[in-house]
Amino acid sequence: MNEERAWILEKKIEETLAMLDGMVSPDVYQYLADLMDDEDGVTEDPKEIIETLHEMEPLPQIVCELIVELLELLIEEGDADAMNDLGAMYYTGDGCEQSFERAVHYYHLAAEHGSRQAQENLGYCYYYGRNMPVDYEKAFHYFALGAFDGHLISLYKIGDMYANGYYVPKNEVEAFHIYERCMETMTEEAAKVVAGPVFLRLGGAFLYGKGTRADAKSALVCYQKAEAFLYDMVRNGDVMYKKSLLSAIEGQKKAREALERDLPQEEWSFD
Repeated sequence: MNEERAWILEKKIEETLAMLDGMVSPDVYQYLADLMDDEDGVTEDPKEIIETLHEMEPLPQIVCELIVELLELLIEEGDADAMNDLGAMYYTGDGCEQSFERAVHYYHLAAEHGSRQAQENLGYCYYYGRNMPVDYEKAFHYFALGAFDGHLISLYKIGDMYANGYYVPKNEVEAFHIYERCMETMTEEAAKVVAGPVFLRLGGAFLYGKGTRADAKSALVCYQKAEAFLYDMVRNGDVMYKKSLLSAIEGQKKAREALERDLPQEEWSFD
């Protein structure tokens, strides 16, 4: 770490410590104090400091502001991951005032520096019109960049675009194959954030015969798996998926009703 960067980093941490209540946030206070007590000064990389602080959440607002400042320090050095991470903070409002405009700014900056995650995030911004008009052409462009590089969220969003006919011609068969492809290439790590939404989509495809033959039993299985994964996502803080979780539960009800209609109506009797 060069001397100027180390001096700036030390100054920012010192200012935060001066405003931080050690009684309210003892672990955070002690960690930052330990960084300052190093006889060689603050030698830890800003990325490592940010990662360690995130593990101590929930964080006081003053520490969130420190994280923003550390990200800005990394951005000045051309760090694409920091650009994307700061964009994500503005997008969610987690630790700073929510601003889609600022989020898109940093996502574009990160994308220009080669961040595939930022390109995927831009796909969402254009798909849902975050502080801008909905633009499915640009959404498809950015999702495609991520999908070609193995980002399964980008891939299933392209499936959604085929399912709905957004920018591309509506093609439910193609959408179904894309959802299947997601599951075929799913890793254990990716499953934590992808499997739930994809199983939900496969459940709907099987229940209503969209892109494949109607199969209530397969729909039920997919909805059950979707519920399990989505429950974990919501429990772990992804509250935006609560509606999807409820859809998975409702889908099971509809799948069971369809299965019951196919059961024999005759009653067993014993003489």
